[in-house]
Amino acid sequence: MKKTIIIFLFSLVIISILSLIEYERPDDRFSPSAHLEYVKESLRGGPIDSGEFFLVPERCAGCHGYDSLHIANIDAAGNDINLVDDWSTSMMALSAKDPLWLAKVRHEMLVNPGHATELQSLCTKCHAPMGNFKAHFSGHPDYSLEDLATDSLGKAGVACMGCHSIGTDGLGSRFTGDIPYDTNHVAYGPFVAPMAGPMQLYVGITPTHSTHVSQSRMCSPCHTLISNTVDLSGIPTGGTFVEQATYHEWLNSEFPSQEKPCQSCHMPQLEEPVKIAVGYTALPGRSPFNQHIFAGANSFMVALMKNNKDSLGIVARDTDFNQTISAIDQMLRYNTLDINASFDKILNDSVFIDIELVNKAGHKFPSGYPSRRAILQCIVTTANGDTLFASGKLRSDGELLFPVLPFESHHDIINDQMQNQIYEMVMADVAGNRTTVLERAASVLKDNRLVPKGFSSSFYTYDTCRVVGNASTDVDFNKVAGVQGSGKDIVHYHIPLLGYSGVVTVYTQMFYVSVPPSWLSEMFTFSAFEIDRFKTMYTAADKTPKLVAVDTISNLVIPNSIVRIAENSLQIFPNPSLDGKIQIMSKDLDIQSLDVFDINGNITQHFDSGAFNMDKVNMQIGNSNGTYFLRFRIGGAQSVKKIIILGK
Repeated sequence: MKKTIIIFLFSLVIISILSLIEYERPDDRFSPSAHLEYVKESLRGGPIDSGEFFLVPERCAGCHGYDSLHIANIDAAGNDINLVDDWSTSMMALSAKDPLWLAKVRHEMLVNPGHATELQSLCTKCHAPMGNFKAHFSGHPDYSLEDLATDSLGKAGVACMGCHSIGTDGLGSRFTGDIPYDTNHVAYGPFVAPMAGPMQLYVGITPTHSTHVSQSRMCSPCHTLISNTVDLSGIPTGGTFVEQATYHEWLNSEFPSQEKPCQSCHMPQLEEPVKIAVGYTALPGRSPFNQHIFAGANSFMVALMKNNKDSLGIVARDTDFNQTISAIDQMLRYNTLDINASFDKILNDSVFIDIELVNKAGHKFPSGYPSRRAILQCIVTTANGDTLFASGKLRSDGELLFPVLPFESHHDIINDQMQNQIYEMVMADVAGNRTTVLERAASVLKDNRLVPKGFSSSFYTYDTCRVVGNASTDVDFNKVAGVQGSGKDIVHYHIPLLGYSGVVTVYTQMFYVSVPPSWLSEMFTFSAFEIDRFKTMYTAADKTPKLVAVDTISNLVIPNSIVRIAENSLQIFPNPSLDGKIQIMSKDLDIQSLDVFDINGNITQHFDSGAFNMDKVNMQIGNSNGTYFLRFRIGGAQSVKKIIILGK
């Protein structure tokens, strides 16, 4: 007891010091006086009542928010990395104020009004968990949008205690918002031997060490969503539909074996010790420290909420919004996908380009809410800037310039610029028609979202994260030589040249769109406050697609004329070659000469017709490792092949 009193008095001294310090901060909410109010709020509120189970985040901010003395919550460079600021503009913090979510819940209610109560209670489990479960623990089984509108716990979204009071009972096997909260007034954390006194004294919560908070199963209750299906009349079919299965996708990847949980990407770690509580200078630094940024891919919605924060009742600072948006875009741009474009050959007045996509995430890309899509773009331009070929062209709002209705199938080969490669999940109702009404979803028409490395159709969670449609039979989709688990896809572009000769440039880009207009069209046929409000916000929003990855092939030379020959008439193998020794098969072809070019376009070797006195010849190509182009003159025309030499 004596130790507790000493800690209490020491804290009051620190508070007094804070109240006297001037520290510039672009928002008065975090001035020393406002910071003092945060801490006072924790003291004034007293310990959590026995009939309560959660805290609003302001009660946590007194110790885990901004520190005007900069003695806590900073990294080695002195940067403010306090938990509350980082969290405050994440999709976790904004989940209950998300205008798209609110509009979509209202949409589902209008489609099936008889299920309105159940729909609201189900959806608020994950978007407003503290409000929903407080009501449940208090004997109220239902929790509505109207309840949420006046509930500070619910409006806090997925806040501090919304995660840190999750227990271990069945965790990892309880899904669709069935969160196993521990109601014993504990806050689980990753650090051994936490200082319990201040939290017990001020808020009545006991900090408790547990490894489960650093494991992916911590995220599983809300990142595996399985809903009950109804028919077009709103009658339950008895079937279910997997709306989201990000946790199961992660399980079906190489990430678990590499000990890379969800937190390792979405809560980036600092190895340096960080003091995580304000006012306790003797508190040891904790390491590793998980920053509470929660960066995903949906910066579009974060930006939309930033621009409408007053009408949505959001009090976070613009600078914090900007940092969150930057972190999301950095994650999307550099940690999501690799793209590699390569020239294959020129044949029959077409240039053959292969685009390899490598998923770097530990789950499908895109993952989560089924509106999300990624669009592969391939544009070929001539030396004077004219467009020779363009597939995957987008409007400024993120919709395809030439969409295929009701949806576009997965492509292994694209030979027409009206074809587009879109990675997405497409839902169907009981009649087999595409739908965006989640409760009507009965089956999947297409799911070619890029799977993570290590993904296999034989893994036990595959039933919730299947590959559906043409991608399931694509020999390049997640396969190398028939073996699953590559986490890659290769799209083969056969680009008609239409007689063009000269230099071309091939631009390949992958774009991400979290909320395409086509997803919203069904909802926008209804009118309600939440739907109309979001429609206004969406119309005014910057909907520019987000760039994920890019690669370019420059200065690709198209010869003056291209011989039209059968694909199997001119063959080169092995390719790649380990030592530059190759065999050329030229059945029934009259080869006049062969020029070998290096990657810079320099001729390194020349062979005349005497070298091709039979249908099968052996040659030594190249002077070093690398990529070479072989230009054959055949019957007065030309054919160009690429070869790679390794290990010479």
